[in-house]
Parts: sequence; structure tokens; C-alpha cells
Amino acid sequence: MNELYVLLGGNLGNREQNLAQAIKLLEERVGEINGCSSLYETDAWGKTDQPDFLNQAVKINPFKDNAHEILADILQIEHELGRERFERWGERLIDIDILLLGQSVINTQRLTIPHPELQNRLFALIPLNEIAASVIHPVYQKTIATLLEECPDKLEVRKIIQ
Repeated sequence: MNELYVLLGGNLGNREQNLAQAIKLLEERVGEINGCSSLYETDAWGKTDQPDFLNQAVKINPFKDNAHEILADILQIEHELGRERFERWGERLIDIDILLLGQSVINTQRLTIPHPELQNRLFALIPLNEIAASVIHPVYQKTIATLLEECPDKLEVRKIIQ
């Protein structure tokens, strides 16, 4: 099955509302939302002197365009929701990362799929595992559940009770 998995995140403004608005726009422009993980909160990763992040994994199938068109749609959604890029790993209202696109492996200057750091980040693997535990990573040929078990990251990821 050709499924698109994205990770939503943000640590500024009304984080839950920003994720919900991103999901709405993804469904309007990219494809049908077929699953959403719970919300998870983590300390900032990479640049730690900022507010905690809220993250959520989303499954989209079917989706409309090719990978580069999906990226363009995602960047436009981020822009419309107020995303500004000032510094790497900095604060943001919304972030939408493509994690997996079926078994596609894409490595261009603008786009890398699967996400090159997925296997190293609990804040991405834990929500993804909730909706895609048995999905096989196309590069490592391991399930998401196995990658989660092997992940070296120690950052605490807290499930938000809704």
C-alpha cells in the first residue's frame, strides 16, 4: 500500500489548534487522512532553550501528487499557518515533515524520503509507531516497531491524554 506518513510539530502559539489546522489543510490539499496518532509532548530537540514541542503522526492515503508536489503543498501550508524559518531547530508555530512515502526512497537536494533522521528520534518514532508499527522502513528493512526498540535517543516523550 502506498501510504504517506507525516509528522506534525510545533512549540509556539496554540499548539493543538495549529496541528488541527495543519491536518485540515493536508486533507484539503494532499489527500485523505486515514489515521492520526495521539498527541505527544517533548522537550525541544537540538536547540533546547525553547518551549516544549507537541507532535503528532498522520497517515494520508490516497494522496494526490508526486513527492515534490506534496513537499510544495506542505511548505505552502506551513507558510499559511505562520511558519518562519530563522534558525535550524528553532521555535516554530508548525512543522510538517514527510517521514515515509510507501517504499519510496528519494534523495534530492530539496527532498529526502524516508526522513533521514527518523530512526534516531523518539519524538517521531513513538507517534508513528502508534499508527504504523508494522510498516517496513524502505532503507533499513525493519518495522517501525523495531526501529523504535533500537532507537538510541533518550529524550522523554510524553503522551497527552485527550
